[in-house]
Amino acid sequence: MSSTIAVIISVVVAFAVTGGLGFVIIPWLRKLKFGQTILDIGPSWHKSKQGTPNMGGIMFIIGIIVSFIVGTLTFYFSGGKLDTDYSNFIVGRDIVLLIGGLCLALGCGIIGFTDDFIKIKLKRNEGLTPKQKTIGQLAVTLAYILTLWLSKNYVWYIPFIGTVDFSKNIFTTIVFWLISIFIIYGCVNSVNLTDGIDGLCSSVTVTVAITFIIASVIMKFAGLGILAGALLGGMLGFLCWNWNPAKTFMGDTGSLFLGGMVVALGYAIKCPLLLLPIGIIYVCETMSDIIQIGYFKITHGKRIFKMAPIHHHFEMCGWKEKKICVVFSIVNAIGCAIALLLMYYGQIK
Repeated sequence: MSSTIAVIISVVVAFAVTGGLGFVIIPWLRKLKFGQTILDIGPSWHKSKQGTPNMGGIMFIIGIIVSFIVGTLTFYFSGGKLDTDYSNFIVGRDIVLLIGGLCLALGCGIIGFTDDFIKIKLKRNEGLTPKQKTIGQLAVTLAYILTLWLSKNYVWYIPFIGTVDFSKNIFTTIVFWLISIFIIYGCVNSVNLTDGIDGLCSSVTVTVAITFIIASVIMKFAGLGILAGALLGGMLGFLCWNWNPAKTFMGDTGSLFLGGMVVALGYAIKCPLLLLPIGIIYVCETMSDIIQIGYFKITHGKRIFKMAPIHHHFEMCGWKEKKICVVFSIVNAIGCAIALLLMYYGQIK
């Protein structure tokens, strides 16, 4: 029961802190004139959002961190133990999967904050250059992978196959590093791309957080449930302010942090490959962008989608932002359900 209580507490605390901070941080962002600049390349009706406070992701970053600490303390003080009662919480290498993953998310969030600050305060619409952002993300990514390797978190579970130990030889070691770089860098930026309309990234990430809470029960991993519960509460609290019409945007500060959180949870279940179905909307957003750019270059100006990423395509087709959020969340929930089935029947432990 201690684990269940801790997860519930983490959800409630993250929701309360994130939602409550909106009354403080949003006016503060307005006072600092940290308003969103709407570029001409987006849908024309987005111009009405000009000046909406950006960098609201600070709200749920604080909420998630506070919630994780409170949830952890609740777990221990309510009777949770290190080796029994669905705990497996912070034993040896698992500390890296949780604390290290949270640090990864914070590192990504700091890069996003820098990007937002340059865009808004220094009046440079492009923010960090693509090269600067890539170098920063790769540095954080490599540091995280190094902590995984040093803590011997190089064993993955593959559904219906079993365990794969990447430490066997130099070849498997290289494969582990290369695949991890691709997964982490790709996932973080895919989540970032999903943050394009009011409430979309938040609502899709709600389905992801619920999935990892269920996964924590399957795996009997309390720490995973507490961290995922903090993410769920943070997203629900932020949606109070971010649902259309949004009172604030999360900015790259928030979306890159969320990308790091999703990666951290994927590695916590020791099966990051399941991030593909768990974040199917993130994947579709990225692929739509890649396909659009590639087709545009190949055909010298033709397009497959009316606008990319794909949520803008549906906007151009006449879908309201609320409808896109609901439909995309349902689609992602289906992907999450498939991942849970693979986890349960594939005997991921």
